[in-house]
Amino acid sequence: MKKIKMLAVAPYEGMAEAIATIAKERNDIDLTVQTGDLSTGKNIAIELSHNNYDVIISRGGTAELIRSAVEIPVVEISISVYDVLRAIKLAENYSGKFVIAGFSGITHYARQLCDLLQYDIDIITFTSEEDALPALREAKKHGVRVLSIVNVVGSSIARESDDVIYTWAGPEIAVATTKGYSTQLSVMYLLALYFGEARKTITEQEMIDYIQKLKKVPDDVQKLLKFEERIKILAKQYAHSKDVFVIGRGIDYAAALEGSLKLKEISYIHSEAYAAGELKHGTISLIEDGTLVIAIATQQTLFEKLISNIKEVKARGAKVVAIATEGSTSIEKVADEVFYIPKTSEMFTASATVVPMQLLSYYIAVERGCDVDKPRNLAKSVTVE
Repeated sequence: MKKIKMLAVAPYEGMAEAIATIAKERNDIDLTVQTGDLSTGKNIAIELSHNNYDVIISRGGTAELIRSAVEIPVVEISISVYDVLRAIKLAENYSGKFVIAGFSGITHYARQLCDLLQYDIDIITFTSEEDALPALREAKKHGVRVLSIVNVVGSSIARESDDVIYTWAGPEIAVATTKGYSTQLSVMYLLALYFGEARKTITEQEMIDYIQKLKKVPDDVQKLLKFEERIKILAKQYAHSKDVFVIGRGIDYAAALEGSLKLKEISYIHSEAYAAGELKHGTISLIEDGTLVIAIATQQTLFEKLISNIKEVKARGAKVVAIATEGSTSIEKVADEVFYIPKTSEMFTASATVVPMQLLSYYIAVERGCDVDKPRNLAKSVTVE
C-alpha cells in the first residue's frame, strides 16, 4: 500500500501532539507535523514543499496562505455537526480509520478534498439538505460512494446517496433537534463498531458487549429525567446570565459543543464550548465573577485534568455545574452543583451527558419567555448557502 505523505501545520503544540498521536495508530501515513500560524504558515509550506507531500492539512486562514504558496492539495480542517465530531473520535478509536470532517459548506468549495479520496478517506454526511447537497454532488462527481444518515424517507439526500441509513426518529417539530441528535449518534456508534469488527480492530465479542451496553442507553437517559426539578431551580438562578461556557476534554468536548449550541439556540444567551485544555490560550480571560461554567467530566483518563480546569475557573469567580459519571464524587469538592450520569462505556457517555444540558437549556428558555419550539432567526431547514 502506498503511504500518504502528509504535512500537518498546527497552530500550537497541543494540536501538533494530538495530530501526531492519531497518526501513530496508522501505518499508511508518513506524517510530518509543524507548528505554525497565519504568520508562519506560508514560510513553512515553501520551506517544506520540496519534500513532495501528497497533502497538507491545516486550519482556516493558515490553510488559505499555504494553498496560495504551494501546488499541493491543501485541506482546511473545520468542525462539523457536533455529534459528528464525537463520531469521528469513535470511528478513529474503534475502526482504525482516519476521518477528516468539515462543514458541508466548506466541503462544497474545497475541491482539494476530493484529491484525498484516492487514499480511501470516507465521507459520511448528515446535515440540512440545502447545504449538504452541493457537497454530496461534488463528491459523487469524483466517484465517491456516499453513505448518508437521514431521518426523512425519500428526501433529496436519500435519493441521491448510494447508501442510506434511516434513523426513524419521527417528526421533530422543534427547530432545535434533540431526538434527531440522539438517533444520529446511535447510528454512528453502530457504524464505528461494525467498521471496527470488519477491520479486526475489535473482536466479535467486544462488539457484542458494546451493543449490549448501547441497548441500555435509553434506560440511562430515563434515569436522568429525575434531575428535572433540580434543573428548574438552576434555570431560575441562571436565566439572566450574560455568558455561559461549557468545557470538556476529549470526547466530552464534542458533547460540550452540542450542549452550548442548544442553550444559545433557544435561550439566546451567549454560550461557547471550549476544549478545557485550551482555557489558558485566551479563553480564561472571559471568566469573571458569577460566570456560569458547565464542566463535563466523564473520561476517567482525563478526569484529574478536568478537575484542574475547574479549579482555574473557580479561582476567577465562576459558578460551576459539573456533569460526571456515578462514583466520581471527588468533583463535588470543586463544583457548585454536580449531576451524575449512570456508569456506562465511555463510548456512549455523550448520549447521557447531553440530557441535563438539554433540560437546562429548555427551562432557561422558558424562564426567559422564549419560544422554545420556534427560536428567532432559525428555520427547520436551511434554504440558502
